[in-house]
Amino acid sequence: MKIDKLTAQDMFFLLAGPCVIEGEEMALRSAEHILKVTEKLGIPYVFKGSFKKANRSRLDSFTGIGDEKALKILAKVRKEFNLQVVTDIHSPEDAIQAAEYVDVLQIPAFLCRQTDLLVAAANTGKIVNVKKGQFLSAESMRFAVDKIRESGNENVMVTERGTSFGYQDLIVDYRGIQIMQDCCQCPVVLDVTHSLQQPNQSSGVTGGQPQLIEAIAKAGIAVGVDGLFIETHADPKSAKSDGANMLQLDLLEGLLEKLVRIRKAI
Repeated sequence: MKIDKLTAQDMFFLLAGPCVIEGEEMALRSAEHILKVTEKLGIPYVFKGSFKKANRSRLDSFTGIGDEKALKILAKVRKEFNLQVVTDIHSPEDAIQAAEYVDVLQIPAFLCRQTDLLVAAANTGKIVNVKKGQFLSAESMRFAVDKIRESGNENVMVTERGTSFGYQDLIVDYRGIQIMQDCCQCPVVLDVTHSLQQPNQSSGVTGGQPQLIEAIAKAGIAVGVDGLFIETHADPKSAKSDGANMLQLDLLEGLLEKLVRIRKAI
């Protein structure tokens, strides 16, 4: 799959789904629901689900149901609904394994400078989505993009997901969206839900501000972002990862309707 399949329409594209694959039924139900909404609204859609979670605060935090089991569920979503699929990778070995099952390999923000990981992802020929580190300027992301392109892969996009603001908060600098579009010369995505995380809580469980999802998303569309990343769950309170900042699944359609109107207006 080429990057232009996501950007061919005069509409933002959407990467959405649960934070992590918790089981087959929830993944299929989520994908089916989001696909119906996006088809209705004319939004290009990529199903998102991490096959494992490597960056956890505590040893007892949920990390996944098993790598191969989760990847096979992603492959089933891909086949059953004819959808493109994105998942996170954390090592060169992950890149090789996950590339057999998905269309987009996502580099987590904390790993965006890891050369071996970026090169391994590039070498698969898949689209590579690099999340901007919470510690990096927008301008610095061109070096991550260069590593992928210089490895022979032009299918790259970057994602804004907030910048560290003190120890327990993030802030979105919307200037960075245009800056990355200009200096990276690739699609730029806004990760709406992770931008609202409240990390490093004393409990070891990340907090969030989901009540601000609409505000963050509206502003992103208004400044011309190419795509949105939204983690969503039928019952965020029971989610096994990032429940504190995910959007409740039945609220997604109403939000997207508003965002489509903003996009058409600009």
